[in-house]
Parts: sequence; structure tokens; C-alpha cells
Amino acid sequence: MRPPLPLPWATGLHTATAGTGRRPFPGDPGVTDKDLPLREDIRLLGRMLGDTVRDQLGDATFEVVERIRQHSVRFRRDDDLAARRELEATLDALSRDQTNAVARAFSYFSILANIAEDQHHIRRSRAHLLAGSSPKEGSLAHALQAVLAAGLQAGDLAAFFEDALISPVLTAHPTEVHRKSILNCQLVIAQLLDQRDRMALTPEEAAANEEALRRAVLTLWQTRMLRITKLSVLDEVNNGLSYFDYTFLRELPHLYANIEDSLAAQDGAWGALELPSFLKVGSWIGGDRDGNPFVTAEVLEEALARQATVALEFYLAEVHTLASQLSLSQMHVSASEALLALAVQAQDVSPHRSDEPYRQALSGVHARLAATYRALLGRDPVGAGLQAAAPYPDAEALADDLEVIHRSLLTNGSAALARGRLRRLRRAVKTFGFHLAPIDLRQNSDVFERVVAELLEAARPGTAYTALDEEGRIALLLEELSTARPLASPFVPYSDETAGELAIFHAARRAHRRFGSAALPHFIISKTDGVSDMLELAVLLKEAGILRPLEQALDAHIVPLFETIGDLQAAPATMERLFSLEPYARLLASRRHTQEVMLGYSDSNKDGGFLTSGWELYKAEIELVRVFRAHGLRLRLFHGRGGSVGRGGGPSYQAILAQPGGAVQGQIRLTEQGEVIAAKYANPEVGRRNLEVLVAATLEATLLAGEAAAPRAAFIDAMQALSDHAFRAYRALVYETPGFEQYFWESTVIAEIAQLNIGSRPASRKKSTAIEDLRAIPWVFSWAQCRLMLPGWFGFGAAVAAFLAERGEEAGMALLQQMHREWPFFATQLSNMDMVLAKSDIAIASRYAALVKDAALREAIFGRIRAEHGATVAALLRITGQAELLDANPLLKRSIRNRFPYLDPLNHVQVEMLHRYREGHQDERIRRGIHISINGIAAGLRNSG
Repeated sequence: MRPPLPLPWATGLHTATAGTGRRPFPGDPGVTDKDLPLREDIRLLGRMLGDTVRDQLGDATFEVVERIRQHSVRFRRDDDLAARRELEATLDALSRDQTNAVARAFSYFSILANIAEDQHHIRRSRAHLLAGSSPKEGSLAHALQAVLAAGLQAGDLAAFFEDALISPVLTAHPTEVHRKSILNCQLVIAQLLDQRDRMALTPEEAAANEEALRRAVLTLWQTRMLRITKLSVLDEVNNGLSYFDYTFLRELPHLYANIEDSLAAQDGAWGALELPSFLKVGSWIGGDRDGNPFVTAEVLEEALARQATVALEFYLAEVHTLASQLSLSQMHVSASEALLALAVQAQDVSPHRSDEPYRQALSGVHARLAATYRALLGRDPVGAGLQAAAPYPDAEALADDLEVIHRSLLTNGSAALARGRLRRLRRAVKTFGFHLAPIDLRQNSDVFERVVAELLEAARPGTAYTALDEEGRIALLLEELSTARPLASPFVPYSDETAGELAIFHAARRAHRRFGSAALPHFIISKTDGVSDMLELAVLLKEAGILRPLEQALDAHIVPLFETIGDLQAAPATMERLFSLEPYARLLASRRHTQEVMLGYSDSNKDGGFLTSGWELYKAEIELVRVFRAHGLRLRLFHGRGGSVGRGGGPSYQAILAQPGGAVQGQIRLTEQGEVIAAKYANPEVGRRNLEVLVAATLEATLLAGEAAAPRAAFIDAMQALSDHAFRAYRALVYETPGFEQYFWESTVIAEIAQLNIGSRPASRKKSTAIEDLRAIPWVFSWAQCRLMLPGWFGFGAAVAAFLAERGEEAGMALLQQMHREWPFFATQLSNMDMVLAKSDIAIASRYAALVKDAALREAIFGRIRAEHGATVAALLRITGQAELLDANPLLKRSIRNRFPYLDPLNHVQVEMLHRYREGHQDERIRRGIHISINGIAAGLRNSG
């Protein structure tokens, strides 16, 4: 038997290149292992964490941690029953304080391993660039190379960027488990690791760096991982704003500059051109009311104000720094008339700047920004001077002043200065405006139905709106939309729900006046299942003046969200009926003939399973493309993807390229949810890389695959058959098996997740334990915690077996293998399933199943799950031709190999704590330990919610 893997914090292994503080690096004499620096970082951080555990808790606790790790490795590797018994005995003997210490140790190791992996991705990307390697898939260079190789010209690229819109949208959901304080600690550690890569350190510098790393690890250890109070919506707003500080405000302008410079390198004609601001980060935080009663008009307005604060404070700081840098004297350089006029308008009377027009002009810009801050936010910015100035009417006016400075530098021999901080600031202003990020407003269609019914009944007694059929509702709503007369009266006492909704719409109108319509550009209807759902929203927009019938103008997009399998199947017909209504068609003219449609991956998966959800989404897109094309309208798809495969997650690049032909028309929005936000955007360099991937994929999908041939009829028939079989298998387990609800609640941490202070939204839509009422997010998150990942694969094995029985073993398998080779959609589905299965662990899941008290129920259901898991793995390997899971994804395979032996103990500790807690030992330390383990497992899996 092989010896257990050495625990990084126990090894003390860390080497450095002689005479420097830099680790051995590929390219150094005798060093060829590309992953050596990663292992060195993990060992270094693990050793520091181990030293911290010894120092803080003593040798005895450290030895317990190591013993648990060894048993866990044996149990994982060999499904060793003796190891299981030893592990259970060790865990059973732990005191409550020791249990918490073990959970913390392995949780923090998961966090540290993530930091090391992110840094290694950055390191490898830089190594490729330094070596002059061919551009990698997902990079802008690769996309441009592919476009030009296909014979497209500069004009095609210009047209793409002119009309493009790419928008990742941050959402607040109860799977984002990290506190901002923890993220700050992580950022410090990442910066220190990066420093070790970027330069050769002297022995003194290396010692200082290592000491700083030790301090950072100790700070992380001593920083509370859990929130002690439940998050409010405004806490979630602040958490979301962190990523603008970490990444977006600086890295988005950097990315734009890289794109422009890359285009100029390909064609000199691009040299003087600037791209439109097509890449923007959106947000649901503070505007998503669906199932969240805490999102009110007051919360929305405060969210907008906090966003504006971040934007304006950033601009003020950048202008201040820019003024300190542009110390250009008229004794040595000329300035344009416009620049000189701007300097005069500033009324800067300082004698020290009398010959420095650029500083004078920027002083005036700073004063006007401070006045804008006062006008929009009602208070003075920190450090504001006394210089009187008029506020900017909008961000465009600020951009105009910066353009004057830019033009003057260009025309007076200072072009290099225009390409530095000023270039990035100009781009930031054009991208973020004064509102920072567009907030989407979302509400459930049932709420809109009740509100409109109440308004109609008060204005027109006897209407009985809810008793009308769909066509009757459409006729009545169109009648209301034909007049400017409002329905609501200030003299009628409405229900709290109706009053609250009206308040939201009026707050939105005020925001449009204050920040511009770009601040709140989308109104989304959850659970859309008919045309009347969209017309109800239109009527409510009219109440606030956002829809103006007499002008046939609409100041925001009305966005249907199709979520369930049935709604996805009906979506094309629903949109066809909507577009046949002339009044609505006229409104779309004010939206540049663009209609956005949101597709829900989460609820469709919970409703019908992974395979059927993916297939119904794909079919809906094909039909929507056809409907929109027939009406001469532009389709913009908004993909409501989660972090996990069970909620539509997976690599963004492959997902975008796997869209059917015509579904990506230069415009795409997609949600970024849960702990994926931190994984993608907490590190600035990783964040910029992820944004670049979105641009590259959208460029390729639009220009290279926009008119891709439809899949072969044989592929479509086979996929439909697979979907039908998988749907029946999934529904039979989840919705038709007696006792499955009990099994789910007892074998997972769903009850404990509902108590965890990681989101403002309740875990269920209603006060029940029914699977139907549970939100898709905690549903998927719970299965990830127990390492089954069931929503990401269940039903595939049964589907393949049934398909082969129908089509014949040899012919059927040959067709499936051909589909995998030739059809990006099918290949992407299998690739995502490959990842999920590799992260699942039946042996660990069996320990969670043991928590189910009814032995017969446990054996019946877990036996089915275990059998289907084995069948699914076997089918996947056979279709893909892999010998093992993830053979086609060596990077992820390496990651799992390196990290999961140290993630698995968290699951074992969690099971033990759940057992104690549910047996009545409801000590606060046990509850806290369970929640620590939830955080740690989520961090280790990285895309579990």
C-alpha cells in the first residue's frame, strides 16, 4: 500500500533558488516541472498554517488534525473500511473545541490552496506570454487570430464592437459564504505570493516577505470566518461593491486598453480609434425582490447611492492623482484653446500653478466632481475643498472635460501622457458613469398579477381581473396601455404589497432622473408563463412614467424570465404572441428593436434534471432565434447561470461557444453567482482574465459561429431520446419516490444552511420542506456539501442505457461518440458532467446517507443513487473515450489530486458534527463548527452553488 500523502503543513518542505527569495521556476537550470511552483506555494502556505495551529492550539491539536487527514486519505483512495472505522473513532473522541479546530484548519487550508492555484494560473499565463507561445483558447489574441484567419476584415470587427453588449451580472445568493474580511486577508496573501514571482528577492527581502506571509496567515486564522448576524440587503450591496474596489474599476479600463492596442497591432487603422463601452458589469443586489421582502424602495435608493459613492470617490481620487502627475508647464509645452479655457473656468488662483494649465483644468474638474457628489448624495466628499463649482449634469459632461485634456495632450506632443492614467480614467467614466453599475429590478409574476388586479379593481370595480382568461387579460391590459391615465390613486388605501411595489416603481423613476436610465435599465419578470405577465409589468411601468403611451416610449427593457421546463417549451410561442401585438411592437422601436429574454438554468434543472434542462434551454434558444428573425427583432439572451453545473455553471468560454447558431448576436448577459464571484473577481489579474474570456467567446460566437449549421437531425433525435429517458429517471427519484423529501433533509445540510447567515433571502419560497418550494440555490448547494452533486448528473446513466437498448449497443454508442466529437453543445454537457462527477465522492456520500434514521429508506434511495452514479460514470467514460474522469482536463484533475485529500476531512468532520447536533447536543460550538465546515467545503469545491 502506498504511504499517505504528506500533509503540507507537516512537511516543512520549502526550497528557494540559491541566493534569492524566488522559488524554482520552469526555465531555471534543471527545472522542467511546470507545477513545481504551485506545489512549493501550497507547501509554504500549508507549513505556515501548520505552524500557526501549533502555536495557537498546541501540539496535541496539530497531531489530531494530521491523524484525521491520514485516515481520510486512506478512506478516499481505497474506500478502506478499516480506515472508516478508525476515522469514526477518532472523530467520535474529539472534544467540541477540537472539532471546531479541525474544521477551521482544513477550511483555511482550502482557502490557501485556492490562493496558490489562482497565483499559478497567473504565473502560467505570464510564462506563455514571455515564451511567445501561440495564443491560448479564451484569450483575446486567440479570438482575433481566428477571426482574421476566417477572412473577416477590420470593418467586421468594428461593426461587432459598435453594437456589442457583454455584461456579467453580480447576484446576491446564499452560496457566497466568504466575509469581506476573509477576502481582504486572501488578497494580501495573493499579493505577497505574486511579489515572490515577479522579482528576484535579496535574502533580506525574502525574509521580510516570508515574515509578512506568516503575519497574513496568522491574521487569516484569527479572523472570524462566520458572520455573527444575518446579512441585510445593504450588507450584500457592500459585499458586491468590494469587487469594484478589488477589480472592476481598474481592470476593466486596463482590458479595454489591451483590446484597443491588440486591434491596432493587427491593423494600423485602429490606432486612433476608441471602442464603445460594450463591456459592463451589472448587478441584481438591491433590486432583486423575487422572494426577498427586504428589498424595498428605500433599500433600492440606498443601493444606488452607495454605488454612486464608490464611483465618484474613485474619480475624485484619480483626478487628484492625475493632477499631481500632469505638472506640464507652458514654458515647455503648448496647450489647446479648449484646455486653456477649461483652466480659466477652474478659477484656480494658486500662484504655484499659474503656468500649469493641465493642473488648473484638473483642479476645476475635481471641484465640479465634488459638487456633483454633494448634489447626488447630499453630503461633502472626504477632503473636499472650498472651491465653488457647478456640478456635472451627467457623466457625459465629465467625459467631455477629460476629452479636452486628452485632445490637448495629443496635439501638443504629449500622446504618451494621454495613454496612461488619463486613458484609464476616461474609460472608467464612460463605462461606470455616476451610477457605477446598472441594477436589474426583478419580481415574481404572481406579485405583478396581484398588484395589477388590485389596482384595476379599485379603479374599475367588478373587473375581476384574475378570473379572466389569458386573451381577456391581454385585451384589458392593452386597453390600459393605450391611455396615459394612471390606475393608482393617492386617495385609495392599497395593500402593503401593492403600496410597496408602487413605491419601487416610483423610486426607479426618480433614479432615472437622478442618474439616467442606464442606472436601472432592466425589469425582469420571474416565472413568466404568458404574455399577460409582461403586459402587467408594462402597466406598472406606465404608473411611474417609465413607459409613456403618448410618446410610445419605453425607458427600460421588459425582460421575461422562463424558468421551468414547461415555461421554456412555451417561450417561443409566448414571444410570438407578444410580438404580434402592435402596441408592444411600437414600444420596442424605442429600445432599438431589441428584446431581452432571460433563461433560467436553476429551476429548470430542479424541475427536470441536468440533461433535460440543458436540452430544453438549447431548443428554446433555437426557436427564439427563429421567432425573432421572423419579426426583424434583435434577440439578447440573459443566461441565469449559477456557479455549479446543476445551475448552469461551468467554463464560460465553452458555454458561450456551445450556444446554437444565431443565439449570440454580439450581445449576451449572464449572472455571476455565489462563491464563483469571489473565485473569478477577488483577484484583480484573475478577474481581468475572466472578463477577457467573455469578450473572446462572444466575439468568436458572433463572428465565427453566428450562422453555424444546425445540428444533424440524427443528433437532435438522439438528444431528445436521451432527455426523455433522463427526465423520467430524475422525476421518478426526486418527485415520485415516497420519502425522498425526508431523505434529502436528513442526508444533507439543508436545514443548517437555512440557518447560516450567508444571505438575506430565505432558503424556501414558502414555510415548508417540499422540494417544489425549495429554492434551486440551496438545493444544489446541499447536494454539493455532501459530495453527491446529484443535480449535475443524475439520470444520464439510465438515459444512455435506455437509448442503447432502443438503438442497439454498437450503433447507439457510435452515434453518441460522434455527437461528442462533432457537436459542441453535447461535448460541453459531457465536459461539465465530467467535472461534477470528479468532485463527487460516493464513499463520503455514504457517511451522509447514514444520517438518515429510517434504514430501509436510506438503503432504498442511496442504493439507487449509488447505482446511477456508477452507470453515469461508466457511460461518460465510454462516450468520451477517457480511461479516467478528467483525462481531458488535466489542470482540474491536478487540482483535485492536490487539494481533495485535504478537503475530504472537512466532510468527515461535518458528518460527525451533524450527528451530534441532531442527537440533541446543540451546543453553540457544534453549530458554529457545522457552519465553518460549510464554508470550508464551499471554498474547496469553488463552484458548488
